[in-house]
Amino acid sequence: MRKSLRWLLSLSVLIGTAGSTGVATAAEPDTDSRAVAEAQSADIKDRILAIPGMSLIEEKPYAGYRFFVLNYEQPIDHRRPWAGTFQQRISVLHKDTDRPTVFRTSGYGLSTTPSRTEPTRIVDGNQVSMEYRFFTPSRPQPADWSKLDIWQAASDQHRIFTALKKIYGKNWLSTGASKGGMTATYYERFYPRDMDGVVAYVAPNDVVEKEDSAYDRFFETVGTKDCRDRLNAMQREALVRREPLEKKLAAQAAADGSTFNTLGTLDKAYEAVVLDFVWGFWQYYGQDVCDQIPDAATASDDTVYETIDAYSGWAAYTDQSLEGYTPYYYQAATELGSPTITQPHLAGLSRYGYQPARNFVPREIPMKFKPWVMRDVDTWVRHNANHMLFVYGGNDPWGSEQFRLGKGARDSFVYVAPGANHGANVAGLVEAEQANATARILAWAGVDAPAVRAAQPLARFDARIDKLVDEDATREHGLRP
Repeated sequence: MRKSLRWLLSLSVLIGTAGSTGVATAAEPDTDSRAVAEAQSADIKDRILAIPGMSLIEEKPYAGYRFFVLNYEQPIDHRRPWAGTFQQRISVLHKDTDRPTVFRTSGYGLSTTPSRTEPTRIVDGNQVSMEYRFFTPSRPQPADWSKLDIWQAASDQHRIFTALKKIYGKNWLSTGASKGGMTATYYERFYPRDMDGVVAYVAPNDVVEKEDSAYDRFFETVGTKDCRDRLNAMQREALVRREPLEKKLAAQAAADGSTFNTLGTLDKAYEAVVLDFVWGFWQYYGQDVCDQIPDAATASDDTVYETIDAYSGWAAYTDQSLEGYTPYYYQAATELGSPTITQPHLAGLSRYGYQPARNFVPREIPMKFKPWVMRDVDTWVRHNANHMLFVYGGNDPWGSEQFRLGKGARDSFVYVAPGANHGANVAGLVEAEQANATARILAWAGVDAPAVRAAQPLARFDARIDKLVDEDATREHGLRP
């Protein structure tokens, strides 16, 4: 798909037939040409649904677009495509087949509400979105969890692209935020000829699972000392008052019908939420709201309980919440890795420390960590990145371990938005980097040179459909990218 890899288009030749008079006459269009012309004139919905394995769930109207939610039949195992299939949800935000297309992945489920990512607005294009395999309802039945890995998911994306490229023939970019940015990167690693460019937002890169000191250094320096001390004091106070606050959580769980069988005890779930508090504050919020954190020494039990809930979420580690994120925790425990931080200010109060991802997956699901997977991706990006843009937030804990570029990278960039959290985007970069990032996105999308030089989004911001941050980059509370 890269321009350097494309075949040159051959010129069409008008073939004539010589009559008895010796005058050349144009041949009748052949059957294939007529079929192509008829297909291109068909309604876009009919063209999409003509793809084998594609079916319509619903169409939602939106001004200036057609929005389709679809099912696409995928092999459970791309290495053995004959051994069963499942239905994978995708959506298509259609603008025009003459526009570029952005392939958006969240790494999680699929929103069925029309929305437009930042790259889609920049290039004023179409957008295809994919639900990650094993997130319901895109889960094979029965669920063979060994078929949930980054190669299988990249192969899902490759098949979708291959099918839709016949309709959307202009340039394609892939994008995603957080786990979606990871997904876009893994797709590029395994299928580097599919996309013309990659825009990965706030994508963690846990190369060595057991070496997480970068996170400790982040929490020692992020924000001001006063803010760090205020957050640490509130977190510590929640463990000092564990007994009365756990009674509140037990009452809330009973009222909500929540259980804690996956983690084993309410006490382990309680501490997991408390230990997420400081992380959650910097992931979703930031220095500008630090003064809203109450003084821990004078706060009532209710205030401590409500503050932890606001930034970390007491429901995060109930069985009912964990169930929807089992595919993520499975991947974290088998390939992606997950962060561990020491939090020395909690010494003597923490009973479990940062719990491994394995604790958040039902015990009946077997798993084994594969340490070579992330090392392979990291090495590939360093030496082979081409037309790749990584955007991080300067105050986002997930950015502590970033993708980096080596000497083999070409036309690729890693930018950090100062002071931004897990919602960092191109618009939040310093002026020179914002202009370059926008220009590169436009160039990779194949738009006209004047637009590239102008380095401005081709579509106006529309609050009804544009999100300042990717909605899937700010997950329900809980330590998830």
